[in-house]
Amino acid sequence: MTFTVIIPARLASTRLPNKPLADLGGRPMIVRVAERAALSGAARIIVATDHHDIFTACQQHQVEVAMTRADHPSGTDRIAEVAASLGLADDAVVVNVQGDEPLIDPGLIAATAGHIKAGVPMATAAHAIESAQDAFNPNVVKVVLNKAGCAMYFSRATIPWHRDAFARSRDVLPEAHGPEHANDYAPLRHIGLYAYSNHFLQLYPTLTPSPVERIEALEQLRVLWHGHSIAVHVTSMLPEAGVDTPDDLLRVRKHFEAPPDSALVQSIASL
Repeated sequence: MTFTVIIPARLASTRLPNKPLADLGGRPMIVRVAERAALSGAARIIVATDHHDIFTACQQHQVEVAMTRADHPSGTDRIAEVAASLGLADDAVVVNVQGDEPLIDPGLIAATAGHIKAGVPMATAAHAIESAQDAFNPNVVKVVLNKAGCAMYFSRATIPWHRDAFARSRDVLPEAHGPEHANDYAPLRHIGLYAYSNHFLQLYPTLTPSPVERIEALEQLRVLWHGHSIAVHVTSMLPEAGVDTPDDLLRVRKHFEAPPDSALVQSIASL
């Protein structure tokens, strides 16, 4: 599978100003995201931005970057502009990696890209929800799949609704009856990683927003509403959370702290 990763990045963030340029072990966050993406086997990694500070930071760290218009309504529209400028074939695969995911699993990027095929122009990822708190949290987006492993619906509500089990208790998730039935119930948490065929990526900005998209505030529902398929890669690995708040930034920074010099530690211990 050959694919291109495009990382949309804007400075605007109400909860964490200048987020893409936040320092993580001596490098801006957006550069760390590009470094993780490079481990996925992508043929090319490009940052798509509308801000000169991000453009300059990428150039300083030898990360390919492209300037875009500033009026794009979403990151998907932004990467579509960059993909169009590359002259990619219609069946080329483009992966949208969010610019605030400096700990994203490179294998997850590649696996999601691998789901693009004829008749399936878009793919994303999900993992099993393990706590009732997450199942009932509207900030945790859920997805239900069909037999082919494609999304039937995304929602902030608890789906699927286990009628009998939730009538007894909403504090504990129902147990699946053996591994062969694990997906019969297991609620799935959607992961905000997307892959597209280039043809569909160019089509996406022309799709009119859907009523359910506005109600749920979930952009991917537009795709389903217009009758297109979204394949879902279900991973057993719980992904590292992205960076949305100052507390998230402190958590992620711990991953980039330099380990202690072993020789220095031994020297101090011998004193």
